[in-house]
Amino acid sequence: MMNKKFLLLVLLSLAVLLSAPFIGAHAISVSDIIGGGAGSRILLDLRLPRVMLGWLSGATLAICGLIFQALFRNPLASPDMLGVSMGAAFGAVLYIRLGLAFSLFGVIPGISLAAFAGAFAAIMALYAAGNIRRGGLSLSSLLLAGVALNFLFGSINMIIQYSGGYTDTFRMMRWAMGGLQTVGFAPALAALPGLVIIFLTGWLTGPQLDLFICGEELAQSRGVSVTTLRRILFLTVSFVVGISVALCGPIGFVGLMCPHICRRIMGGGHRELTVCCALFGGAFLTVCDVASRTLWAPAELPVGIITSCLGSVFFLYLLVRGEK
Repeated sequence: MMNKKFLLLVLLSLAVLLSAPFIGAHAISVSDIIGGGAGSRILLDLRLPRVMLGWLSGATLAICGLIFQALFRNPLASPDMLGVSMGAAFGAVLYIRLGLAFSLFGVIPGISLAAFAGAFAAIMALYAAGNIRRGGLSLSSLLLAGVALNFLFGSINMIIQYSGGYTDTFRMMRWAMGGLQTVGFAPALAALPGLVIIFLTGWLTGPQLDLFICGEELAQSRGVSVTTLRRILFLTVSFVVGISVALCGPIGFVGLMCPHICRRIMGGGHRELTVCCALFGGAFLTVCDVASRTLWAPAELPVGIITSCLGSVFFLYLLVRGEK
């Protein structure tokens, strides 16, 4: 039964990857692709890179959510709650407000670099607040520090937006909603290392996470260094989330929903769930992006709005189910 479910999940993810580039306001036919017309350029320059970026980002965020929920032993934990996304938004809005315009090697835009710098600043603030260097990482203090950083960066972002002009304010708000707009494959290639890092982290630490989620005492009795594992997982996940947010903006709730759905469908240990979250998370965000650019065509909604609407309902469902 497990193999059948896994095979269906693989086929679902492949079907989404193969069909999503052909869905949109502008229909693309086989003759357009063969003839090299406008449809071919739309497919190669816009839709294929966008689908690849969406799949890679969705897979990355889903695995990050899986690891965070095991790390904090909290079904409501997600990468969004620790202030990393809001820190990245701070870097981006500051970049726009200062009127900067540069790129790295002419490929990576400056706003992505500024967003990653903001995310890195949030990571370092959490690192200090969690007292990790002295081995005193407290999960409760880390969660509270993340909530405080969310409010702090959110307040600063609103001040910066309020002080800007109409054009800058619109750009700030638009970026903060999250999106997968891209031209060319450079952003997708930049997102690939983050997925590789977090996938290997989830796969290699899967057996330890299986023990850790059952309790620290059990994990320590089986030879798991709990403090070292926390430090590695926290810093790795935060770093990878910073890369994803820098490329796509803060796309919320993917890391909350996908691990829960994969557990209900597949079950199994964290190694199996790492693979399932990658497949399902990539397909999930790609489908959400297809909906965002087709349901209101020719207008387009930021994909972060779609995931936030679905995620808020899912969050309430988890709360009600937990009370029952």
